[in-house]
Amino acid sequence: MIHSLKTTQFLPISPEEAWSFFSSPENLKEITPEYMRFKILTPLPEKMYPGMILAYKLNPLPFMRLTWVTEITQVKEPEYFVDTQLSGPYSIWHHEHHFKKTEGGVEMTDLLYYKLPMGFLGEWLNYLYIRKKVEMIFSYRKRILDEKFSLIKSR
Repeated sequence: MIHSLKTTQFLPISPEEAWSFFSSPENLKEITPEYMRFKILTPLPEKMYPGMILAYKLNPLPFMRLTWVTEITQVKEPEYFVDTQLSGPYSIWHHEHHFKKTEGGVEMTDLLYYKLPMGFLGEWLNYLYIRKKVEMIFSYRKRILDEKFSLIKSR
């Protein structure tokens, strides 16, 4: 079964500022919970592009360290980009990042589609733990971004 998650967040910044921040893989660490010990393994180009491969290590669970490899499959600056997992814990991971100019800022929408391996066992783990963990990671990210961009706007 393919699962989905949609989050929307208003940021009081320009579309250019939003694009600059979110299109830089270096900023992933800043919006990822510290307990995940996120570390980028690949050299980073100055600008994101379709076909870009990003490998990183992280701890999705306290006892599990893994390498995750994603590809930036689509880029339309400054409107959206899409990353998909090439190697990692999911059977499918498709993450769309959309940016829409609004009154006083940007509306950022994340659309996530994912599928777990292991059939019924994967579905059971999603129900018991993984879905909540994914939601928690996006909630953490929302809080960090609210704090970060509220501080910038208030300067």
